[in-house]
Amino acid sequence: MDIQLYFGPVASLIAGILILVMPRLLNYIVAIYLIVMGVLGLMHGHYPH
Repeated sequence: MDIQLYFGPVASLIAGILILVMPRLLNYIVAIYLIVMGVLGLMHGHYPH
């Protein structure tokens, strides 16, 4: 059985759990997510789906 995990959904799941546990992290999680998505988009020439 081949299981593939993609970065976007996994990052969203982890971020959602962290925000529920510690709501003050929202700004940092959003900022880090946007930075990572921007860097990945620049490296691959498009935003990952």
